Parts: sequence; C-alpha cells; structure tokens
Amino acid sequence: MAVPDRRDARVAGCTLREQDMKAFIEFVVKALVDHPEQVDVREVDGERVVVFELRLNQSDVGKVIGKSGRTITAIRTLLTSAAAKQGKRAMLEIVEPGGQRPENAVPAEPSAESAPQ
Repeated sequence: MAVPDRRDARVAGCTLREQDMKAFIEFVVKALVDHPEQVDVREVDGERVVVFELRLNQSDVGKVIGKSGRTITAIRTLLTSAAAKQGKRAMLEIVEPGGQRPENAVPAEPSAESAPQ
C-alpha cells in the first residue's frame, strides 16, 4: 500500500500528520484507561500552535496523569517532538466534563512565575 505524500494532503481541515498526532494521543490514552469509549480528543489548530483537548471519564484522569505527572509528561514530550518536525508547537490539555482542567493536572509548560530563580 502506497503512503500518500503528506506535505500537501489535507483531510477535514487538518494535515494527515496532525491527524496522526491526534490518533497517537487516542491510542495511548485508551490503552491506559478503564473507560476507553469515553476518551475524546479535540484539536484546536492555530497558525503555529496545535492544542489537543483530552476529555475522559473522571475516574480515569489519575491514570493518564500518572505518579507525579510522569505519564502525561511523557505523552506531552512525544507530542512536542512530533509537532516540532512540522515546525509547529503542540500542547495537550486534560479537560474535565465541566470544561475545566483537574486541580491535580501537571501544567503543560512551567510558567515564568513558577520557575525557580
């Protein structure tokens, strides 16, 4: 099976590589959680930033975050590397059903205020 040229291919408003990143997130998260049917990844595409919003069952949030945030940090690291190959920046946010991030979520990136001096 021939692989299409991904530089120019567009499907539903996003490149195939962006769809690959979304599929990667879904694949990894569904393998970690107890309720894979409730995993939903939405993509908000900007000019240079792609934000992936992850929605899942409340009881599965801890499984995705992992101990001390190691699991979500690893997923974000791989996502960032894949996006960098496209010259973009990718962010992954966990969104609770109410539309807010969980209190125990690890920030996507450290802010300048929280950086040690």
